[in-house]
Amino acid sequence: MLKQFTLAEIADFLGAKYQGENIAVTGLNTLEEATGTELSFLANPKYIKQIETTNAGAVILHENHAQAVKNAIISDNPYFAFARCMGLFAEKEGFFEGVSEFASIHPSAKIGENCTIYPFAVIGANVEIGDNCTLFSGVYIGEHCHIGDNCTLTPNCVLMSRTRLGDNCYLQPGAVLGGEGFGFVRTDFGIQKIPQIGHVEIGDHVEVGANAAIDRAALSKTFVNSGTCIDNLVQIGHNVQIGKECLIISQVGIAGSTKIGDRCTFAGQAGIAGHLKIQDNVTVGPQGGVVKDIAKNSVVSGTPSMEYNTYMRHSILQPKIPDLFKRVNALEKQIEKLEQEINTKK
Repeated sequence: MLKQFTLAEIADFLGAKYQGENIAVTGLNTLEEATGTELSFLANPKYIKQIETTNAGAVILHENHAQAVKNAIISDNPYFAFARCMGLFAEKEGFFEGVSEFASIHPSAKIGENCTIYPFAVIGANVEIGDNCTLFSGVYIGEHCHIGDNCTLTPNCVLMSRTRLGDNCYLQPGAVLGGEGFGFVRTDFGIQKIPQIGHVEIGDHVEVGANAAIDRAALSKTFVNSGTCIDNLVQIGHNVQIGKECLIISQVGIAGSTKIGDRCTFAGQAGIAGHLKIQDNVTVGPQGGVVKDIAKNSVVSGTPSMEYNTYMRHSILQPKIPDLFKRVNALEKQIEKLEQEINTKK
């Protein structure tokens, strides 16, 4: 059965007020595609024209635009209010409850209360799992791992031995935590493997995206602090330390032993060299290549990374380089000709 809420119920949930008819809302959608029983939102004034043509039954918007629609929820932050509404309509993932007889659980493992463990999950020796956790099919939990309360591990997630998860963590399909760090050395006998004997530790309220990998430390631990969100296909090397509430976007690579402060943002495909120190509140732009330490509150882009305004000037000038080269070449020829004429007159 589809979820349904009245406009008044949604406004009450948001701690906001509504105007117009108290319609039944059956879903959420964009201004362009919403139907008469769906709720939409207007956060960016540049889309105000879509208000005139939308079929949405109601719109979440700022008080400044309240007169543009009949049915509305008034909010100082329409985008965040709409995001909260998504939680109302989100369907719970999965179909199974309880602990499946087809899961492989070592006798020494300790499972908390109200956990769901799907068929064909594997839980190793001396594992501790908190309350209200869900482990989907294909999940592998190695020996001596610890998982806090209210964690969800979706299909085919892997926690290698001694990995620790805090509370309220969410791992997307295929995430691998605690795989061996990339430790190799060239010798007279060829490339030799260096055992990685550390572990991975994750704080509370951390999300790890699909097919992301966080390598265990060579010694000590690789650490991701609370509130950090990691996107799909991210690689975090051994002994990396990541602070609180960071955003690590898709295809970012962070090399070993780099330390990252709180509230940093790395845009897609950024590459961070090893053994660096990146301080709090740093933003690295898409495909940024970081090869040196970065001071707090910096915004950098480009490869090698540079201050953002410098990067923008560089980007504007770059297409002009071929023409500039031609002009410099022509000037050099003129200078050479003038020097020849001067020498001839001597």
